[in-house]
Amino acid sequence: MMREQSASNDNRQDLLRRLFDTAVATARPENCVPKSLPPAPNDRLIVTGAGKAAAAMAKALEDHWHGPMAGAVVTRYGYELPTQWIEVLTASHPVPDAAGEAAARRMIELARSAGPDDLVLFLLSGGGSALLAAPAPGLTLADKQAVTRALLASGATIGEINCVRRHLSAIKGGRLAALAYPARLLTLAISDVPGDDPAAIASGPTVADPTTFADARAIIEKYAISPPQAVTRHLQAAEDETPKPGDPRLQSAEFKMIARPAEMLAAATAEAERAGYRVVNLGDALEGEARVIAADHAALALAHADAGEKVAILSGGELTVTIAGAGRGGPNREYALALALALSGDDRVMAIACDTDGADGAPDSDGADVAGAVIGPDTLERAAARGLDGGKCLADNNAGGFFETLGDAVVTGPTRTNVNDFRAILVS
Repeated sequence: MMREQSASNDNRQDLLRRLFDTAVATARPENCVPKSLPPAPNDRLIVTGAGKAAAAMAKALEDHWHGPMAGAVVTRYGYELPTQWIEVLTASHPVPDAAGEAAARRMIELARSAGPDDLVLFLLSGGGSALLAAPAPGLTLADKQAVTRALLASGATIGEINCVRRHLSAIKGGRLAALAYPARLLTLAISDVPGDDPAAIASGPTVADPTTFADARAIIEKYAISPPQAVTRHLQAAEDETPKPGDPRLQSAEFKMIARPAEMLAAATAEAERAGYRVVNLGDALEGEARVIAADHAALALAHADAGEKVAILSGGELTVTIAGAGRGGPNREYALALALALSGDDRVMAIACDTDGADGAPDSDGADVAGAVIGPDTLERAAARGLDGGKCLADNNAGGFFETLGDAVVTGPTRTNVNDFRAILVS
C-alpha cells in the first residue's frame, strides 16, 4: 500500500509540473509573435520593447520578419538572447537600476526619431515597469527605487503599484506613444495582469492612462508610505498629467494582445482533462494576500475531496505578500506553504504554485531564481523531520527557505515570458 501511495503521489507531481509547463508554453514568444506580425511599413521598422519576454519576442520577430529593421529592447538580467539587428539591453527587476534608466532613455530616443511613414513596433510584456525607469522631471532614480521597494513590501496590488509608477515616469502611461506621434505605433503585448488591462501591463507606456495624480496620492496614503520629499512634491503639484483617452497624440497607436493568462489556463485545463480530472477554473484574475487565498483554496479542495470528486482546481492572477518577517520567498511559495498548513497533510491533495516567468520573489540562498513550489501529503511531515516549523516560516515570510530545505522548490530558469501566477490543486 505504501508503494502504491508513493507511486500515486509521483504521478500527481509529474502531472502538476506538466500542467505548469503547458501553461508557460502557450505564452512563449516563438509561439505567439509570428502569427501577429503586421505588414511592412512604407519606410522604416523601428523596434522598441520592454519586459521579461522582450528578448525572446525580438528574436521571434527577427526569425519571421522579411525586411530591414533596427531598434532596441530591454529585458531582465539573465533573460537576454542573441539577436542580429535588434539591440538587447538588460536591467534590474523588480527594483529599477541605472541600466533601466539608460534603457528607457534609449526607447525615448527611438520613439522621437520616428517619421510619419515609419512603424514603431513595441514588444511589451510583464516586468516592463521596472525595466523602463525614466524618472519624471525633478525626480531621481533613487526616488523611484525607494517608492518601488515600499510598494512591493506593502501588499499593494500590481494595478496600484503601476498607477503610482505611471505618475513618477517620463515614459509610462502613454507617454512613449505620444513621443512617437505622428508615426504609426503598434504594440504586441503578452499580458501579465488580472483582467488584461493594457494600461496596467508594464504601466502602459503606449496606451492612454485613465488614472490621475490624485489616484496615485490616494494609494500612497492607503498604504501609509512615506516617500522621498521630491516624490511628495511631484504628486501634489500634479503637473504634466499622463495622456488620457481621446488624446490626439495616441490616434496612430494600436494595441494587440497576443498572449493572455486565460489562454494559459485553457491549455492547462485541456491537459488536466486528458488526465481524467474535472477542472474547476477559478479564473485568471485572482488578487489578494497569498496566505488568505491559500486558506480559501484549501477549504475548497477539502470540500471536493469529502464529496469524493476527482478535480483539478486551476487559477491565475497575481497574489501579494505583506512583508512582516525577514525570510525569503515570494507570493507563490508563500501561497504553497500556507496551503500545506491549511491542508494538514491530507493525502487526497497535492498542488503547485509558480510564477510563469520563472522568478517568484527573492532567489534561493545561491542567488538562483525560483519559480515556485510543490506540496504534497508529506510536506509538513518531512519538514518536521528536518526541524522546520511551517507556521514559524510562514510568520517570518520564509517560504523560500522552507521549500529550498525540502527540495520542493520549482526551478525552471528564465522562461522568457510572463503571464503571471499559475496554481493547480489536484484532488483525488
